Amino acid sequence: MTSQRIKEVLLIIVGSLLFAIGINYFAIPYMLSEGGVIGVTVITYYLFEWSPGVVNLIINAVLLAIGYKFFDKKTMIYTVLGIIFSSFFLYITEDAGHQLNGDTLLAALFSGVFVGLGLGLMFRAGGTSGGSAILARLANQYLGWSLGKGVLVIDIVVIGASVFIIGQEKAMYTLVAVFLGAKVIDYVIEGLNNRTAVTIISEHSEEIRQFIIENMTRGVTILEGRGGYSQDQKEVLYIVINQQELVQLKQTVSSVDEQAFVVVHEVRDVLGSGFSVSKSIKTRETS
Repeated sequence: MTSQRIKEVLLIIVGSLLFAIGINYFAIPYMLSEGGVIGVTVITYYLFEWSPGVVNLIINAVLLAIGYKFFDKKTMIYTVLGIIFSSFFLYITEDAGHQLNGDTLLAALFSGVFVGLGLGLMFRAGGTSGGSAILARLANQYLGWSLGKGVLVIDIVVIGASVFIIGQEKAMYTLVAVFLGAKVIDYVIEGLNNRTAVTIISEHSEEIRQFIIENMTRGVTILEGRGGYSQDQKEVLYIVINQQELVQLKQTVSSVDEQAFVVVHEVRDVLGSGFSVSKSIKTRETS
């Protein structure tokens, strides 16, 4: 195995462990549910005391047999690993949190964080934990939903059905955990490296460019644009900065050219020189 493959398998293992802790240490001791297949396994545990790990393995094996054709070979292998490891850790941590007695809301929050981290790491490695994760990947592929949104929608359906077992109050706490988990999934996959991209169209682009390079120590990309009405050729400046630097940039642009057209874009993650680096993205920058 290459170092990258080893890293991905380790992510699946760690993610499976965190996922199991979120269920067995925080959800079950407080009579909370979950969404998707794991929600079904938790409910069967409450009703029949069936092992969540065993039930999770059986249901996911059936779903995987149905949905295997939708995944490439790598995703399929990693999903099998995710199902096996998550079921294993669910089994060995089954009694981990049964003696807990505390704040149900706090338990819901930590359940959401641990489950979200676990699923996010598995998604990031290229696999899933099976169940609703398989359905979420299909929704991502065919409906364009984010993986977090797909998991959230599926989970809400299952939680709605669990109201008859755990009651309305516990179901509402579960919704809090699932919503937080969905957000954590998206942050783990897309990154916490929030940046701001700014597009600037100005008659004084050279002066603004010099300020960005010399005072803000940032690279800036020059794009060639043309006015749709006037047909005049214009330079368009594009820059990615920290949110803290946005105020300084806006003030400078305003002082240089009050008529400048400035568009601010939210950026979830940035890869490349000067930011988080996992692979380079080549851009034409002025120097």
